[in-house]
Amino acid sequence: MTDSSRGSGAQEAAATRARLRDRWRETLLAARRGAPGPDPGPYADDLLARWAEPQRQYHTTAHLIAVLDHVDTLAAYAADAHTVRLAAWFHDAVYRPDRSENEERSAALAERALPEAGVPDEVTAEVARLVRLTVGHDPAAGDADGEVLCDADLAILAAPPREYATYAAQVRAEYGFVPDDAFREGRAMVLRQLLGLPRLFRTPYAAEHWEPRARQNLLTELELLDR
Repeated sequence: MTDSSRGSGAQEAAATRARLRDRWRETLLAARRGAPGPDPGPYADDLLARWAEPQRQYHTTAHLIAVLDHVDTLAAYAADAHTVRLAAWFHDAVYRPDRSENEERSAALAERALPEAGVPDEVTAEVARLVRLTVGHDPAAGDADGEVLCDADLAILAAPPREYATYAAQVRAEYGFVPDDAFREGRAMVLRQLLGLPRLFRTPYAAEHWEPRARQNLLTELELLDR
């Protein structure tokens, strides 16, 4: 890699970080609902540092951006899109692939950080509830905000085949400490569970535009694992 390409990459990363800090600021100020609070910047920096931790291959800043973008796509279905966006920032803020309580720890982080950042208690509680929903991606009927967040988080399943293959490889890399046979067995079980659901997506847009491709991607990955 040349010095110029390294410089270009650093500039692009800095620009991405700046855009995310702006998005965080907008979301946090909206979530405060007019209440005063501290500078949003340090909270954004803490979250972005978490999303950039070295153990992450798929659950990275790129995933955060994708989920935020998908929330924007589905925002019309949400009861409070700003709260859903805030939950997206926290939903994988704590992530260790060798642990099973990541969602709970992420929700607990939101419960600690958001009141300090000036967010009302009722909004904090809703953010934490939404984060916990991403354990099973199974919101109750009529839970509009839960449906939007879960659909946005699962939208990668409906990516074009090449992008989906990259996602699958990144997931495997995150679980590099798991032997191949054990990983294939566990991943196949997850895929079969997803395929067994009557619906992967709950919002009308996602059900129409994402469901068919997602099921095809899951079937293709399962066939490759079973070879």
